[in-house]
Amino acid sequence: METSLDKSALAGASASPAGSANPAAAQPAAKVQRTVYSVLGAISFSHLLNDMIQSLILAIYPMLKDNFSLSFGQIGLITLTYQITASLLQPLVGSYTDKHPKPYSLPVGMGFTLAGLLLMSVAPSFGVLLVAAALVGCGSSVFHPESSRVARMASGGRHGLAQSLFQVGGNAGSSLGPLLAALIVIPHGQRSIAWFSVAALVAIVVLTQIGRWYKQHPAVKKARSQTGHATLSRNQVMFAMGVLILLVFSKYFYLASINSYFTFYLIDKFHLPVQAAQIHLFVFLAAVAAGTVIGGPIGDRIGRKYVIWVSILGVAPFTLLLPYANLFWTGVLTVIIGIVLASAFSAILVYAQELIPGKVGMIAGLFFGFAFGMGGIGAAVLGQLADATSIAYVYKVCSFLPLIGLLTVFLPDVEGKRAKA
Repeated sequence: METSLDKSALAGASASPAGSANPAAAQPAAKVQRTVYSVLGAISFSHLLNDMIQSLILAIYPMLKDNFSLSFGQIGLITLTYQITASLLQPLVGSYTDKHPKPYSLPVGMGFTLAGLLLMSVAPSFGVLLVAAALVGCGSSVFHPESSRVARMASGGRHGLAQSLFQVGGNAGSSLGPLLAALIVIPHGQRSIAWFSVAALVAIVVLTQIGRWYKQHPAVKKARSQTGHATLSRNQVMFAMGVLILLVFSKYFYLASINSYFTFYLIDKFHLPVQAAQIHLFVFLAAVAAGTVIGGPIGDRIGRKYVIWVSILGVAPFTLLLPYANLFWTGVLTVIIGIVLASAFSAILVYAQELIPGKVGMIAGLFFGFAFGMGGIGAAVLGQLADATSIAYVYKVCSFLPLIGLLTVFLPDVEGKRAKA
């Protein structure tokens, strides 16, 4: 694998003329760089393993609830602990590595995830579960900004495509977690979580190879002199970033209701057994993976703002119908919601990176971190709301969140401005 990654890297890095002093010539040169699919495939596969482990933890909540006699509020605290450790550290990690690239930080971060996984398999109490969740969160705080940077470096200028391929690995892994939980962890108990340490070890090996490719890439030595979009004022950039953050809030607060509580919703409303409910969660997360593949390339072709419009606001009719649907239509609606809603994040992330060039790691860390933070806060808040009311009421409240997508109208047309510049 090392050989193929290194050769692909050299091909991609040398496809444009080196040493050009003409800025006008540098931009077209960047566009003809080859997309390094071997690296994108490797980082996407690593993302699959990373997020499979994370979603496995979410999927075993019903088992943990029974084993430790947890309330919905405590279930929310587990998610909050994991998401907050990830979200607070990610922008800091990304900002630091923008200035000081750390190619081998990726396998180190996966080592934290491995430690958290092993600890959770033997945790004797709720407090130890929280420590294990925090370790997994620390692993994510390193993995996501740096792996997003690797995807952009290997993109050959097709940034939306690269982010989609990277993220679809994560979404595919997230969809596998509940399925593997239903097949392995639920029948064999808490200690069987340790079997998934093999996945973390495989990821460490792959990420070490990616680190070698990363270390040799010209972008590691390149100075990052740009600090903002050339055609927008600082206030315009900050306002646009604020709108994007609100859109991410609406997306991930809603997703928290599905990721953390959808199995409980199906069990409560339709009296499904735990394993059947987890299969439904797997189908939803598989739809999210499919939507992720679609969003990035379409954004490259027609513009990211249009993708954001359709993805966030376009999902609202389906979320508003979901609380009133029977079991069959619940399955249909969740597939549509997963596909449509998931297409937004690649577009949002690349749009933000184009607003603030030269800060790839910081932007990736900020948006991944904020997304995880919103997921964690959403899980905790919605857990408390479920304890106070009902799971069904939670879904009625969350159904209105995608209407925040109306704020997309305030985003500047970055692609159009860049074309005219």
